[in-house]
Amino acid sequence: MRIEDTVSSEKVYTVSEITRLIKQELEGAFPLLWVEGEISNFHRHHSGHLYFTLKDEACQLKTVMFRSEAQKVPFEMKDGLQVVSRGRVNVYEPRGEYQLVVEVVEPKGKGALQLAFEQLKEKLSKEGLFDSKFKKKLPLLPKKVGIVTSPRGAAIIDILRTLERRFARLHILIYPAQVQGEGAAEEIVEGLDYLGSLVGLDVIIVGRGGGSIEDLWAFNEEAVARAIFRCPVPVISAVGHEIDFTISDFVADIRASTPSAAAEMVIEKEESFRELIENLGQRLTHHQKYFLQEQKQVVFSLTHHRVFQNMKVKLLNLEQKIDELEMKAWSVIKNTQQQIAEGKSRAVLLEEKMRNILKRMLQHLQAKWEKLSAELHNLSPLNILKKGYTLCWRGASQHLIRKIEEVEKDKEVTVSFYKGEFSCLVKKIDQAKPIKSRVLKEKR
Repeated sequence: MRIEDTVSSEKVYTVSEITRLIKQELEGAFPLLWVEGEISNFHRHHSGHLYFTLKDEACQLKTVMFRSEAQKVPFEMKDGLQVVSRGRVNVYEPRGEYQLVVEVVEPKGKGALQLAFEQLKEKLSKEGLFDSKFKKKLPLLPKKVGIVTSPRGAAIIDILRTLERRFARLHILIYPAQVQGEGAAEEIVEGLDYLGSLVGLDVIIVGRGGGSIEDLWAFNEEAVARAIFRCPVPVISAVGHEIDFTISDFVADIRASTPSAAAEMVIEKEESFRELIENLGQRLTHHQKYFLQEQKQVVFSLTHHRVFQNMKVKLLNLEQKIDELEMKAWSVIKNTQQQIAEGKSRAVLLEEKMRNILKRMLQHLQAKWEKLSAELHNLSPLNILKKGYTLCWRGASQHLIRKIEEVEKDKEVTVSFYKGEFSCLVKKIDQAKPIKSRVLKEKR
């Protein structure tokens, strides 16, 4: 029989038809199921979809998780992670492949939130956000405190009640924020950033009461941890009860087991100072009383000592000696006054004698000064010029001509008299002609 005859007697399917039939049968047989396996070939597409393979010792199953479901996964998916996934079997017709479309994925052996907590804790620890060298110390006596929490929660009541009970004189700023549910992490971050930017704020308390890991999850968010780390003000994390730990507790500068404990930490040093001052005051009062009693006993003992029995007689003797000394003192004073009077008359004579001597010396010095002044006046260049002499200067410069060799022909010479001066041009120089002959002619 020929193949053509066989084909003509049976139905022939196209690739699309057979793929569609397989899709209907397969998807109808496995509407919703849980699959356990190890993640491999994990890839996060820029669209937000997740593509990976689930495998065991013998087989593997291609898997896809679309963006809407992938955004709800709290932990980091990666190769080698053992998970349990819930989804539907789907046939991808363009390639004729079947795959699992996952809606929910959980890590095997532990919850998704617990795994996300451990993964973030490890990541931030490697970055150094938990390092003690970055921890800021609380101020000695804080005066201005910021609180980030729910205004209707138990945490704010516990904090304010503790501060009121301790009579803490604090300026308190409350930033209301959600501490649970969607949007809580964003509001906590806003509160930390706002309070951290205020001038004069000493410390910030961020927290809430206890609850399940889902209730406390906002304080396990990476954004909250980084906001605490970059806050310039010391931050106290007060989340949950003593057994509850969050990422915020590890990043914060101080971890308080409860909101009430956080309030006590803020005023602990002030309380210590107050108690110390009260104790010192009581001790000082006690010591003063004891000292006064002791001194009183000493005075009482001294008053009954035998040394003071004849004190009155001794005091009278001393009084008599004082009178004698007083009489001697008056005698010395009188003698001194007499000597002073005699000394005054001598001083008057001596003063008169010194005055005459100084007067003669002053007259002698004045006569000598007048003589020297007259001689100096006769030697003055201006006095010489007044007699008819002149000074010759080279051109307009300040160089004085002292001998004929310094005069140059056809050069300008300035002639200065006692009053006034004139400039002239040298036409002739006669170095041999003496000045005496001209002087003699002038005299004749």
